[in-house]
Amino acid sequence: MGRYRPPQPRSTAIITAWGFTCLQQELKAIWKKRAEVTQALAAAAAEGDRSENAEYIYRKKELRELDRRIRYLQKRLPDLQVVRERPTDESRVRFAAWVWLENEAEERVCYRLVGPDETALHPGGISVDAPLAKALLGKAVDEEIQVRTPAGQRIWWILSIHYQPPDTDPTPPSEPTA
Repeated sequence: MGRYRPPQPRSTAIITAWGFTCLQQELKAIWKKRAEVTQALAAAAAEGDRSENAEYIYRKKELRELDRRIRYLQKRLPDLQVVRERPTDESRVRFAAWVWLENEAEERVCYRLVGPDETALHPGGISVDAPLAKALLGKAVDEEIQVRTPAGQRIWWILSIHYQPPDTDPTPPSEPTA
């Protein structure tokens, strides 16, 4: 019997319009891939002894992984709230904002606050559930934020905030000049 693991806390169910479109396209692509894998699995099964058939075992595992992702997306997509408008006050950090930050060592980074389901889709995407994103929400340019990290307390300064139209492919804004 396995060790009990408490369920993960539910992540925020918001997403950008671009991220929602990407997830819908991923679901369609997975269904096509599943059809190919199913055909390959049937061909491998027809070869005979399944216990020592590496192709059969591999395709079964691949099919399980595809089915798991399909179940997740089919359950998650209807629950997501798509944010299609830019905020009325663009001088503050809100969902879907690109934020340029600078730390004590004068290192500059750019993040976009996105939903937890689309962080891998965005270059520089950071989940709104992340501690840094939570500290950024509602802040304005030139404000200081403090974030507790495993390496200790970190201080960041907001250099600039940018918003893009919601349905566009996200590209990071250029680095602000000093």
